[in-house]
Order: sequence, then C-alpha cells, then structure tokens
Amino acid sequence: MIQKEISHNGIRIIHEKMPYVRSLAIGLFIKAGSINETEKEWGLSHFIEHMLFKGTKTRTAKMIAEQFDGMGGDINAYTSKEMTCYYTTVLDHHAEEALTILADMFFNSQFDEVDMQREKSVILDEIASVEDTPDDDVDERLWSVMYPKHPIGRSIGGVKETIKRFDKEMIEHYISKHYTAGNIVISVAGNYDDKLIGFIENLFNSYVARENMTETNAGSHPVFHSGNSTKYKDIEQAHISIGYPGLALTDDRLHDLILLDSIVGGTMSSRMFQKIREEKGLAYSVFSYYSSYLATGSFVIYGGTGPEHLEEMVSTMDQLIGEIVSDGVTAKELHNAKEQLKGSFLLGLESSESRMHRNGKNELILVEHKSIEEVVEQIDNVQLDNVNKIACETFARDRAISIIAPKKR
Repeated sequence: MIQKEISHNGIRIIHEKMPYVRSLAIGLFIKAGSINETEKEWGLSHFIEHMLFKGTKTRTAKMIAEQFDGMGGDINAYTSKEMTCYYTTVLDHHAEEALTILADMFFNSQFDEVDMQREKSVILDEIASVEDTPDDDVDERLWSVMYPKHPIGRSIGGVKETIKRFDKEMIEHYISKHYTAGNIVISVAGNYDDKLIGFIENLFNSYVARENMTETNAGSHPVFHSGNSTKYKDIEQAHISIGYPGLALTDDRLHDLILLDSIVGGTMSSRMFQKIREEKGLAYSVFSYYSSYLATGSFVIYGGTGPEHLEEMVSTMDQLIGEIVSDGVTAKELHNAKEQLKGSFLLGLESSESRMHRNGKNELILVEHKSIEEVVEQIDNVQLDNVNKIACETFARDRAISIIAPKKR
C-alpha cells in the first residue's frame, strides 16, 4: 500500500513496502526541469543535476562513488522536461547510510568553479554525442519544430552558448526559485522499517520552505506547430521523425492514445513494424511513441532507412495511417494491445526501483495515486470506437517532420 507523509516544511514522503525483496529504492524528485528554464537558463536544470555529484563539504565526487560501490548499490540521476530526479538502489540494511549521502549531496554541494568548468566540457561532449547519433538528433529537432515558441520544444541538455555562461550565482538563484519544499517529493519503495520514515524527516526537516518565487514557463500553454526541418550529414542512413499533437497527462482519453500507439508502431506486431520491416524490408528500426506532459503531448513515428528507400518508407507510413483513419483498427488489434499494455505495466512493477519511480512521479506531477487494479480496469474499459476516434483526431492534424539525410555525393 502506498503511504504519504508531509513534513512540517512541506516536503512530501511517499513510501511503499515490499517486504519480499532485499532492496530499497530511494528517489529525490524535484519539480524543476527544462520547461521551467528561461532562455538564458537553457540547460541549467541538467547542469545542476550533474553538479550535485561533484562533491560536498565533506565528500569528494570519488568518495561518493566509492561509498555507494561499497554498499553494493548505485546512485544516478536524470533530468526531464518537467522534473529532476536523484535516486539510489541499495540493499535494505544500507538505507540510512544511502539517505545520509543523498541528503549531503542535496544540502552541501559546493559548486566549485574548477568542477563546473570540467563538467561543462563533459556536458558539451554529451550534447555532441546526441548530434553524432542521428536517431536521437532527428527527434530533438522534431520537438523544436513542434514547439518552437515554448521551452518544451528545447533540448534538455542546453546549448553551448548558455552552458558556457553558467556560474554558481545562476545555480543558487535557480535552486532558490525551484528547489522549494513544496516542489520536492521523496519516494521510497522496498524493504524498510517504519522508523526509516522518521529518519528521512529528520534529515530533511531543516530545509527552508522558501516561498516559491517561480519565474516559470510551466504554466504557459505550448502550441503545436506543423513544419519541416531537414539536415544533411555525412552518414549512410536517412532518418525521419513525424510528429502529431498528442494528449496531456490529465486527458481522460490518454489510454485510447496509448493503445493506438501500440497498434500503430509500439510493438513488434504493430502495423508499421510488420509492413515496413517484416514485409517490405525497408528499415531495421521503425516505431511510434507518445509523450505526455501536464500541458501537452505528442505522437511520433520514426523510421531509419537507406536514402534510396526513404520515399517508399514515408509513402508506406502515410498509407498505413490513411488505412487506420478510413477503416479503423480491429477488435483483435485492440485486444492484443490491451494485453500487451497490461503485461508491460504489471511486469514493470516487480522491482523496488520501478515502484519508487512510479510513485514519485505520480505524486510530484499528478498528486494522485491510482491503484494497480484501477489502471488495469481503465485499460480494459477502453472502447474500439474511442480508439478509432482518437486516431482520426490525431492524424487529421497537420504534422511536423524532421529529416536527417546523407549529404548528396
């Protein structure tokens, strides 16, 4: 059962016992992601995520890594468009030690100038690695086409011009705006004693619940734009991403869209995979995916193929989309998609880490926790007519296209 405590300073603690495991997963979730950044702060959420690993008043970066290795656990982090998460998974008897180090990183990171310069170089290499990976780059460029006037369309990592300007003052100002107690959730899942929750409260109750001074873009509504972006590189394959408007996380029709995604290109039995890869042999990689956030979402179709097959692949994609709009999906396709989605959902909850992430995200973003049974019931209750209706609504809109193709020789 998921339980919730609220510390006197407003920090929320979400915890779920799994007494049959020997692990404990702990996540520190902050409602601060790339969507919150001003143009000058582009990439700052991600930069701060990196810097919290670079040492505190009493621990060097090497010590932090060695201490987690010494516990047989790991520590990691990620930044998304809507949040930043620092998390660790350890054996249950190392819970207090792991939490102590995590709290030290959160409270006492030094943001040393030498470390910042070094980490800027690391992040610029990370950005370059995306640009060197066309299937990632084509997706980043698609988002900039779909939402050119909103930070949700920006890459999470930032750009060279902004990253080079980051300093300690900018970091501390951003933290004061967004790392507020009301924007923090601590999620715990696994095998733990009840006294651990009190230990967490004692660790974090000194955090000042600053009034939220948020200068944020999160409340503004992103407007989808159609358009095209083409980039030529010295590569062998052509890559294309096609984007349509999607649904926000709170939209009642979201499960309709999720199941449509499974049928269109989300699985090996999907129409895109079967027609383009299995029947025609046009691509090794072809798939669809959906992304949903509080304010908006998107539905994306991707394919990578030899440049001589690009036109045929896109034509086949258009043909399949046209057939779904005109003829609809079948009852068998919907049944299989439901079973696949339920299987993926339920199997994905068998680890303490997956439970911790699910609970933390749900509390931070939605402030809601649906039971497993409620989610399964929602999936089962999706009607064929509604899936076909959302397909027509989605694919009737003008689309955005991003292409990365080989240079003409």
